Amino acid sequence: MAAVNPAPRSLFRSVKFFVLCHSALQLAQLLVSGYMKSSISTIERRYGLSSQRAGLLAAFNEVGNTLLIVFVSFWGSRVHRPRFIAGGASLAAAAALLMATPHFLYEPYEYTDRDTSQGNRSSLCRVNGSVAFDPGCSVREGSGHQGAYPLLLLGQLLLGIGAVPIQPFGISYIDDYASKRNSPLYLGILLAVTSIGPAFGFMTSAFTLRIFVDFNTVPRDQVTLEPGDLRWVGAWWLGFLLASCLLFLTALPILFFPRELPPEVEEEEAVKPPQSRSPQTMGDFIRSFPRTALRTLRSPVYMCVVLAQVNLAALLSGLATFMPKFMERQFSQTTAFSNMMIGGVALPFSIVGIVLGGVLMRRCGLSVFGAGRMCFMSLSLCVLTAVPLLLIGCSTQNVHGVYPRPNPVSGPVSGPVSGPVSGPVSGPVSGPVSGPVSVCGSCSCLEDSFNPVCGSDGVEFRSPCHAGCTSQESDPKSGRPTNYTNCGCVSGSSHSPDLDPGLDPGLDPGPGLGRSWAVPGTCGSPCSNLILVFMVFVALTCFIASFCHTPSYIIILRSVPVEDKSFAVGLQYMFFRVLAFFPGPVLYGRVIDTTCLLWGRKCNQLTSCLYYDMDLFRRRFLGLQLLFFCGGWFCFLAMILIQRRNKKRETKSRYELTQTRPVEPGLELGPGLELGPGLELGPGLELGPGLDQDRTKT
Repeated sequence: MAAVNPAPRSLFRSVKFFVLCHSALQLAQLLVSGYMKSSISTIERRYGLSSQRAGLLAAFNEVGNTLLIVFVSFWGSRVHRPRFIAGGASLAAAAALLMATPHFLYEPYEYTDRDTSQGNRSSLCRVNGSVAFDPGCSVREGSGHQGAYPLLLLGQLLLGIGAVPIQPFGISYIDDYASKRNSPLYLGILLAVTSIGPAFGFMTSAFTLRIFVDFNTVPRDQVTLEPGDLRWVGAWWLGFLLASCLLFLTALPILFFPRELPPEVEEEEAVKPPQSRSPQTMGDFIRSFPRTALRTLRSPVYMCVVLAQVNLAALLSGLATFMPKFMERQFSQTTAFSNMMIGGVALPFSIVGIVLGGVLMRRCGLSVFGAGRMCFMSLSLCVLTAVPLLLIGCSTQNVHGVYPRPNPVSGPVSGPVSGPVSGPVSGPVSGPVSGPVSVCGSCSCLEDSFNPVCGSDGVEFRSPCHAGCTSQESDPKSGRPTNYTNCGCVSGSSHSPDLDPGLDPGLDPGPGLGRSWAVPGTCGSPCSNLILVFMVFVALTCFIASFCHTPSYIIILRSVPVEDKSFAVGLQYMFFRVLAFFPGPVLYGRVIDTTCLLWGRKCNQLTSCLYYDMDLFRRRFLGLQLLFFCGGWFCFLAMILIQRRNKKRETKSRYELTQTRPVEPGLELGPGLELGPGLELGPGLELGPGLDQDRTKT
């Protein structure tokens, strides 16, 4: 009788194939997270958000994640995990799609000099014109973009909820059915994807943000902006559509995996017995929660390491959200280029540092005490490499009426200034300035006019109108302005106050009407050539800081009882979300807002910041990074001191125990040896360390 070959096993009953599918899914899910952070400055500009509100938006996915993570840790082994993973991924796909909907629900992006249905919003000076008013405000009043922000928040909330089961269920599913030999390899692949996913998000935004936001509705020949323009808004929504499709496609294969897989068995391994499920109920879990939490929190080593990681997590969440914006403003780079530098340079160096940190710890066979010293040395070097970042940069370019502030007025401005200002504002400013500032002559400029031009004298103006320009030269092919002329506020003009009583008498007009001109675009940062030096120090700092990633996790796992390891890791992530991932971007955004020099206005409402004091921006933004580094450094130092104290106490306890232990007949000296009647210890024989003075004869 011929032997019947067994039917080939389905791919969906293979642990290896699940690792492949789950890695692709996790990559897509983390791509959304990285893409959101890399696009936040563009969304901020598109919908007129402050940096604090933008930071809240970037961190809002942690709200849903935090609320459900505890329940997921309980139900993890009691449900059909592949289906829950696929369901969470589908919800995340719907959330990514929801985040792109504001683009389709609201009017196209409007900026100064763009032709709209309400007419040409020209930024040229209209001499002796009527009071400036945007004709589109009456149309947009009542609709506006107020609904976009709640939609984005809802999308972030659902994105956080959908991401809850993906990683925990996936890791436990793999660990249950993978062989003992292959399980570390599979989990290592998943952790590597965790680091690579956000990098892919940043790289994706580097391409999508080069495309104009309304490319699907506005003809290219009507777009007068370039990616280097401060008014440029890229196609931020396009990445969310791509990510939504990827999430949905990668979630489909997960649905076909069974609740339980056949155990993966190596040749030298015996089949693992099925793991018995705990009969613990939800009520038992809730009742035991305070006792287990208290036992874990009373471990000083655990708390020191977790607080150190919280400092580093808060630092990472803020830098990932706002570092591209800082590079864009400080070094006059495009948003796409800044995101490429973060995703293509900083994050890969971090990944290499994480891997080498684990290899170094394995090669050296470091104990918990050695791992703590490794983390301490790593952060010590990080502080040294982070300090030079505070010195790489320059001040804000000379912007007329904004920075620097000449001609002091009667006193410092101590709060927000709304409404017209009849001259340059000067003196220390403790709050943001809004409204028309230093309008030259009798020009009547729109309050939301923002079309930066660089005058022939090297001074930047927020628009040709604010520069007093009355005419322009355009490219005959594209129709884009190439030069603004007859600029009464640019030094070198003969436009004197006698001819125009409205002109600021503090200006030195000089000779030559018509020889004063301005070109479109900002004058730029004088230190744009320092971007490479800055990125070298950023990459070096990320590389060194990543060395303490693996050792810190090992310390956490070895500082708690075996039965509390899973709970300790879950509690650690709870601290991350509550103390770092959620408040971190909001704190950074608030700090950035305090450095704003001039807020934009549209239809009598404040929008995003137009100009920052770059000295304050650099010192406060990077100074906060240094503060978090120092916080982590002190926590690791405290952990080392606690470990030394505990080690000394243990040594002293053992010494005192051996000192006071009496020597009696029958005392065992070793296996099979005892000091019985008729036996005595001769000269030079010792019972143990420190006991040679207590030789006793029986």
